[in-house]
Amino acid sequence: MTSNLAMNIGLSLLGIALFAILPWIFPSAAVTDFIIYVAAYGLLAMSLNMLVGLTGLVAFGHALFFAFGAYCFGLLMQSGNVSIPAAVVLTVIGSAVLSTVTGVICVRLKDVYFSFITLAFQMLFYSIVLTWVSLTGGDQGLLGGIPKPAFLGIDLGNGYNQYLFCITLFALCAIIMRQVWQSPFGYTLRLIRDNATRADFLGVNVFAMKLAVFVLSGAMASVGGVILALFVSGAYPEFGFWTTSGDAIFALMLGGTKLFLGPLLGAFLLELIEHFVRAHTEYQNFVLGVIILLIVLGLRRGIGDHLYDLVTKARKRRQKPVAIGKLAEAPDA
Repeated sequence: MTSNLAMNIGLSLLGIALFAILPWIFPSAAVTDFIIYVAAYGLLAMSLNMLVGLTGLVAFGHALFFAFGAYCFGLLMQSGNVSIPAAVVLTVIGSAVLSTVTGVICVRLKDVYFSFITLAFQMLFYSIVLTWVSLTGGDQGLLGGIPKPAFLGIDLGNGYNQYLFCITLFALCAIIMRQVWQSPFGYTLRLIRDNATRADFLGVNVFAMKLAVFVLSGAMASVGGVILALFVSGAYPEFGFWTTSGDAIFALMLGGTKLFLGPLLGAFLLELIEHFVRAHTEYQNFVLGVIILLIVLGLRRGIGDHLYDLVTKARKRRQKPVAIGKLAEAPDA
C-alpha cells in the first residue's frame, strides 16, 4: 500500500511538472483552457466510474454533485469571508454530506431503480437552482463573478497560476481515487460488482460499502465543479442538467471503464470532438451522436478497454510458449 501511494504521488508530481511546462511550449490560451475543461469533466467521469466500473452502480444523476460543488464554492467565495483553500475543503465536506443523505436512499435500490433515483435527485437540485433566484441567480446563473483573493502569496487572478491550481486539484483527487482502486476496499467493491450475494455471504456489509463509495465519488465530482466554477468565474444551471450527467456517461463509453484513466481519455476525446464539431457545423449534437455511435458499435467497448484487451492478449501470447517449453522440460512423474 505504501509503495503504491509513493508511486501514485510520484506519477502525479511528474504529471503536474509536464503540464506546468506545456503552456511554455504551446503559449496559446486555448490549450490551457482546453486542459482545464478536460480536468473538470475528467474528474466528473472518473468519479462516476468509481460507481460504474468499480462497483457496478450506474448513476444517471451524478452531475448533481458536480453542480453542487460549483454553486457551493461560488457562494462561499462571494461571501467574502473564506479563502480559496477553505472554500474547496468546505465544498467537499458539504458534498460528502449531500451524497450521504441521498446515498442512504439510493444505494438501497438496484439496477434501473438506482439509476433513475439518482437522476430524480439531480433534477430536484436543478429545479431548486432555477427557482431560488435570490440565492442562485436562477436561469442566469450565479451572478457577480467569483472573487479570487490571493492565498499563501498565490494570485489566482493570474491565468497561469489558476491553471496550475486546477491541475494540482485534479492530481490530488486522482491520487485519492487511484488509491481506492488499488486498496482492499477497491477489491471489495469489485466483489460486490461481480456478485453482491456472495459478498454478503462472506460477511461484507454491502450497503455500507456502496454508501462509502457513493459518498467518495460525490466528493470527487464536486471538485470537478469547483475547477469549472473557478475557471468560468461562475456557476450555471446547465451544470446540474441531465445532459451533464449524459456527457460523463458518454466519456465512459468512449474511454472505457476497465482502466483507471479510461474515463479521462473519454473526457478528452469528447471535448476534442465537440471542439471540432462546433467549429465546422451547426448540427453539433447530431454529428457528435453519430461519432459516438460509430465508436461504440465499431469497438463494442471504450477505446481504453479495447487497448487494454489488446495488450492483455499480447501478453498471454508471449507467455504461452514459455509455459509450453517448461512443461516439455519437466521429468515424467
